Amino acid sequence: MAAAGQLHCFHLVGRSLWRRILLLLVLCLFIWSITVINVTFIYSNNRQPKESAVLHKEILKLSQEYVRALAQENADIVDGPYAGRFTAFDLKKTIAVLLESILVRLERLENYLNITSNGTFLQNVPIVSPEERQIILSAQDLLSGKNEKCELTDDDKKIYPHCPNKIEWMRTMWKSDPCYEAHGVDGSECSFIMYLSEVEGWCPRKGWNRSNQTLSFEPKRYANITTELKGLLDLLVDPNERQGYAWIRMRITRLWDKWVNGMQNLASKQDLSRRTKHKILVHLGLLSKQSGWKFAEMQFKGGPLGELVQWSDLLSVLYILGHELTITSEAEQLVQMLSEVPEAKTPCQTRKELPVTIIYTDIVGLIQFKKRVKAGFAKFSCLFRILDSFGTEPAYNHHVFAKQNKILSSWGGLDLNLRQFFTMFPHSPDNSFMGFVVEHHLNDTVSEDQERKNIALVYGKNEYMWEGKKAYLDVIHEYLEIHGTVYQEQGAPSKLPPYVVNHGILAGSDLHTLLRKVKVFVGLGFPYEGPAPLEAIANGAVFLNPRFNPPHSSRNTKFFKGKPTQREVTSQHPYAEVFIGKPHIYTIDINNLTEVHEAVQAILRQNKFSAYTPYEYTEEGMLQRMSAYIQHQQFCDFQHQVARWPPSSAVTFLLAQPGLSCSQACWAKDLICEPTHFLESNSEAALRNHSIICSSSSQSANIYYPAFNAETGACIVQEDEALFSCVGGKDNIQRICPCRTYIPGQYALCVGCER
Repeated sequence: MAAAGQLHCFHLVGRSLWRRILLLLVLCLFIWSITVINVTFIYSNNRQPKESAVLHKEILKLSQEYVRALAQENADIVDGPYAGRFTAFDLKKTIAVLLESILVRLERLENYLNITSNGTFLQNVPIVSPEERQIILSAQDLLSGKNEKCELTDDDKKIYPHCPNKIEWMRTMWKSDPCYEAHGVDGSECSFIMYLSEVEGWCPRKGWNRSNQTLSFEPKRYANITTELKGLLDLLVDPNERQGYAWIRMRITRLWDKWVNGMQNLASKQDLSRRTKHKILVHLGLLSKQSGWKFAEMQFKGGPLGELVQWSDLLSVLYILGHELTITSEAEQLVQMLSEVPEAKTPCQTRKELPVTIIYTDIVGLIQFKKRVKAGFAKFSCLFRILDSFGTEPAYNHHVFAKQNKILSSWGGLDLNLRQFFTMFPHSPDNSFMGFVVEHHLNDTVSEDQERKNIALVYGKNEYMWEGKKAYLDVIHEYLEIHGTVYQEQGAPSKLPPYVVNHGILAGSDLHTLLRKVKVFVGLGFPYEGPAPLEAIANGAVFLNPRFNPPHSSRNTKFFKGKPTQREVTSQHPYAEVFIGKPHIYTIDINNLTEVHEAVQAILRQNKFSAYTPYEYTEEGMLQRMSAYIQHQQFCDFQHQVARWPPSSAVTFLLAQPGLSCSQACWAKDLICEPTHFLESNSEAALRNHSIICSSSSQSANIYYPAFNAETGACIVQEDEALFSCVGGKDNIQRICPCRTYIPGQYALCVGCER
């Protein structure tokens, strides 16, 4: 009797549930009928596209309300094809068929509205072919007993090499956080693959959800050029009393007219319409209290300004290109922003809920992010663009490799894509070259060949930089009056040579006025690779560039210890040495006083002081480069395939001479190493294309491969693609190098890559 009573109660509950569901279906069909009548009326009367857009929104809103109501009515029904008795699975299947039919019709109507409002015809709607339709599993298929085919082919595994490992992880860890179940993961193999494809992108998108056929009508946001300065300054509100943005605001304001002019020049040369508008977070970690670097406190007291120059120019670029910016500099601001995004700290790597699509920060900012989002860091990792003055090489970025080879430091081991590191100078093609703008104030009313005074201005804002340089300066003083811009505490005794005329720390405009009067800008060997030498050259002065023998590196120079690079710095300013040269720069051994004499005499004898600024360091050049990066660089795409940008048409593969790095081999042919195309050369077949006869074949995880060992005849391919590298050479090893073209004066972009 008890069992019969329970069964009777179940039928009563089921009957009540059916009535409510049928009522909802009738309501939905009524809405559908009204919609069709409205659409017919609208288009029969030839109304404007604006009304279609309104109707489109109403249809979507009503359909969302219906699905939401249906979900609430059936929230307690157990999901899954393997549900037990009395779980209403048959009812769910019936609802699935009806709901799918309604959604298909809504989709067709939506397509019709969008296509008609865009001035096209219904006949232009893509038709799903019979072959494509065969791979689509509908609700009716489920009713007839068909099973979902969630299987990876061999090709799938090649294109998505991380997918199998991610599935294996999901099998044991999908219950570790509720977010996985919230995204539909239920423990079945199909739910793992669907989640990893649709949400995180680690696996291929297949036909099970029509993802390859369904048209997306999410409104596209396009960036418009923005030239109003006030809007940017309003974003630069200091978060505390430290006034960390003060110097940045001054530089942006001082150069704004030049930025606007550069933008106008670029827009006249290339099409800048239909650029995706991004939501960009700019977090200046170096200005935070937690950094301990006191950039804010020292910005007007002789502190380093090179990094502030780059941040200032980055903000100008992003704003004038028309992107939506959020600017922060304190960890508390990050906490506040992340608190408004609950999904930020979950391990599920869905990015649709995140308030930004790109994040520019530095190493300090990256560490602050890691501490705040913890398990959720993975979803942010591909959004980062890291401002990294001296660059990061593959061996130091790869955490496991760096640890095994005892080169792991606090600056390395981040396991990011190497192109996510943005440098001040084009140190290595492995990283992205961001650069900055060289400030100068020469214009049509000021002659580049104006008469200059017999003055040499020394590059060194702090007294310690002058130590041990008196003999060098004495030689220069025989020909020129020595001036300096050194910060000195009031009342403190001077440590400078007595003949030095010290102006103290000058404002930007005053410094450039002085640079236009001097003949020689004197390097002391430190600081390394700052913007000042390029600014001096842009104002017509000649730069004396100290040569280092042996080159400075992490092996022999304290300053470079712990930095994630083995790069050997051959002079105080390698970029000026390699890319500019005479007559604007003389690279000399400052300890060889005879060489110093000869260099100063040669400069004065030629008596020609013309200004020069490389295109890539102009406002127009930086705008062109950064616009291309923003539109083309995509680090959240995990497919294993040939890079689309730069295109393969711009790339040539070379067999390097033994011992040379790919950077050296490509540059010798007036080309640039392009690391995104190493994949195409990483096979024995690719090696044989260079007339190589392989005595044996093997794999190795190191920065030198793929390569040919000229001594043993062995062909060696790269085992770990995270170690693809343009740098690194080894005796007897001939590397296979992808080399691309470049735009003269814009080395970061191949010919055609600016578009």
